[in-house]
Amino acid sequence: MLFDLRGRGRRRTVQVIYIGLALLFLVGFVGLGVGVGGGGGGILNAFTGESGAPKASFAGQVKKYQKLVATQPKDLSAWEGLINAQLHEAGGESSISNGKLTSKGKELFSDVAQSWNSYLALNPPKPNPKLAKEMVRVFDEEGLNQPAATVQVLQIVVASEPQSAALFGTLAEYAYKANNDRQGDLAAAKAVSLAPASQRARLKKELAELKKSAAAAATTTSTGTSSGSTGTGSISTGSSSGSTGAASSSESPNATITVGGKTIKVSQKVKEEIESSKKK
Repeated sequence: MLFDLRGRGRRRTVQVIYIGLALLFLVGFVGLGVGVGGGGGGILNAFTGESGAPKASFAGQVKKYQKLVATQPKDLSAWEGLINAQLHEAGGESSISNGKLTSKGKELFSDVAQSWNSYLALNPPKPNPKLAKEMVRVFDEEGLNQPAATVQVLQIVVASEPQSAALFGTLAEYAYKANNDRQGDLAAAKAVSLAPASQRARLKKELAELKKSAAAAATTTSTGTSSGSTGTGSISTGSSSGSTGAASSSESPNATITVGGKTIKVSQKVKEEIESSKKK
C-alpha cells in the first residue's frame, strides 16, 4: 500500500493534484494496493501480506524488536523490523475513530515516528522506500500532521520511483505546506515534466493554486498571532489613555471664580493657586 486515499483529506488532495492523471493514478497507485488500508488489518497490510493477523502478535513483535535495538542500536534491519511491527500495531481500530487520530493512535504514531527518526539518524545508505511510503501516512494531515517530516519521507519515496508524476506532485504539495517554496517549485516542475503532455498545463495551474493556498494559510496563521499581540498592546494603550484622562481632568475648566462680579470657569488647579496666593 502506498497511501490510504479514502480519508477526506487525501480525497481532496487527489482532486486538486491528480485531475487529468487518471491513467497514471490507476497504474501507479491502485496497482500497488491503495484502498485496502483502514479497519482491522492496519496500514501495512499490502506491504507484508499479513492482513487479518491478530493484533496481539504485533505487540509481541514490537517488544521483540525493542529488545533487539536496545542491544544492537546500529542494526538497520532491527530498526526496520521495529518500525514494521509498530506500523502494524498502530493500524488497529483504536488508533483512528471517525477519520481522526485518537489519543491512543497519536501515542502509537509518535512511537513509530521516534523509531523512524532513530533509524534515519544511523544514515542508512538506502533508506527503506517501502517503509517510507507507510511513514507518509504517519506524518500527513490524518496522522501527526507534520508536513516537513512528510517531505523528508517523500524524498526517499521519489528517489525510488523517479518517474512518478503523482509522487512529485505530492512532494510539491507537502513542501508548500511546510513553507519550503523552493523545494515545492522544483518538485512541481518535475511533476509537470513527467505528466502526459496534454495534461501539463492543467497540472501546472493546479500546483500553482495549491502553492497559493498554502501561502494564504500560512499568512492567516501569522496574522492571527500578530493580531493577538496587537490586542494586548491595545489594552496597555487603553490604560495609558485612562491615565491621561485623569491628568486632563485637573486641567479642564470644572471650577469657577468671581472676578469683578463676573463668574469665570477655570480649572481646579488654577482656582487652588489663586486661593493660595490670597492666603499669602
